[in-house]
Amino acid sequence: MGKPAAPAKPLNLALQGGGSHGALTWGVLDRLLEDERIAIVETSGTSAGAMNAVVLADGFAAGGREGARAALAAFWKAVSDAARFSPAQRTWWDRMAGRYSLDRSPGYLMMEGIGRLFSPYELNPLDLNPLRDLLVARVDFDRVNAPGGIATHINATNVRTGLPRVFDTGAITAETVLASACLPQMYKAVEIDGEAYWDGGFSANPALYPLITNTASPDILIVQINPIHRRALPRTARDIINRANEISFNTSLVKELRTLALLRRASALAPELEAAGTGQLYLHLVHVDEEVQDLAASSKLNAEWGYLRELFDRGRRWADLWLREHFDSIGRCSTFDVERLFEEPAARPAELPPALET
Repeated sequence: MGKPAAPAKPLNLALQGGGSHGALTWGVLDRLLEDERIAIVETSGTSAGAMNAVVLADGFAAGGREGARAALAAFWKAVSDAARFSPAQRTWWDRMAGRYSLDRSPGYLMMEGIGRLFSPYELNPLDLNPLRDLLVARVDFDRVNAPGGIATHINATNVRTGLPRVFDTGAITAETVLASACLPQMYKAVEIDGEAYWDGGFSANPALYPLITNTASPDILIVQINPIHRRALPRTARDIINRANEISFNTSLVKELRTLALLRRASALAPELEAAGTGQLYLHLVHVDEEVQDLAASSKLNAEWGYLRELFDRGRRWADLWLREHFDSIGRCSTFDVERLFEEPAARPAELPPALET
């Protein structure tokens, strides 16, 4: 008789938001689901990360690993199909040059200019949102909220208080996901239980603290799709605004990681803190800094199928590299040093695929 297979290692996932760059996370999830040595037990997601999280939970509840992979692929294909009617499309010159940026798109420039002069309350009084129809059509929220599946946490930002609110399994709806992905320049605030919410990225991108208390796994794998480091200094008005937004959407994650690092240090000095759970916490990071380093912020609104598939392939590659290098460390130790976030970025490893064109 052969040696029995080892049980799958449980893993929690923290999924960042980033528009269509969330297809990178789709690729990471697809690779993890393919590996039967990994068991995804709990997720926390913001914005596009929230969408990936609920589609993952729904697909897994319906058909296990393969069901989740199929659901994610179908969801992102539906996103691409819906985007065909968007006025923000690449110019013929960008298509010929292989650039995914929308910076030269007349439709995008018109939307950007109007959005700085008028609010969605003036431009979209009926609060039309194609993502609402897509979520309702593609996600069975009864399955997402059913006990026994992949526990899910969705973060949104309370407009009045500026504080995060996490919606957990049992209370997740299409509206909570829309709240997590509500960019205030594009959509009205989403009202839930009498409170108004904007994109969760303003307060937690993603929220880590719901995963810390999960006794099923001490491991949290963060899927980061917003670069913390930028090599180029922004000089145009658009680039400055985009970089400022990028920094604000990363600040909450950096602060939460710093807090966790301090807790771990404190538990080492005071062993009694380990009883509170701070001692058994292993942090991991799959980051795609280089994959988006040279992509314009406008490309987050580009949902062409070829582009999403390219991002998907890059995400799978990053997850594959992480598994090869760090699988044995799951359940044993952290593979991510928080302090490295504050160091100068290292040179691009030679074995990685080339960066995407802007």
